[in-house]
Amino acid sequence: MKTLFYILAFTAISLSQTISAQERPNTINSYYAIKDALISGNANLANSTASAFIETVTADSSLPGQNKKALINDASNIAGTTDIKKQRVFFSALSESLIALSKVQKLDANPVYHAYCPMTKSSWLSASAAIKNPYYGSAMLTCGKVVGPLK
Repeated sequence: MKTLFYILAFTAISLSQTISAQERPNTINSYYAIKDALISGNANLANSTASAFIETVTADSSLPGQNKKALINDASNIAGTTDIKKQRVFFSALSESLIALSKVQKLDANPVYHAYCPMTKSSWLSASAAIKNPYYGSAMLTCGKVVGPLK
């Protein structure tokens, strides 16, 4: 009987971790969509992808409340304007909030790279170690450095 209990408990824990792992990549992938819109300099796309990010974060039950609130607030600022310069400033805050979340919860099963732009003194996250700077787009596409992968 005790063995059956342990098997059931292990199965339940495994399933809950699998569900959370499946939910989180949606959050990070939604973030990447905003980053890519800023890289391309498309303010309208950054606006709409920020709105989609808000929906994704709102639906992600695995996110701690305080982190979720910060992410929604930061993304709302991006979604609230089509001024690419302002969106890039707000994206810095969103990136910092996601980096803070990464300290308490793994964002993705795949590597997530922390990159830094010395010109804006701002960080961002990427699925690739290749530098594509969302703060300057095509003007300074490769400006920055990879700080390292998130743990």
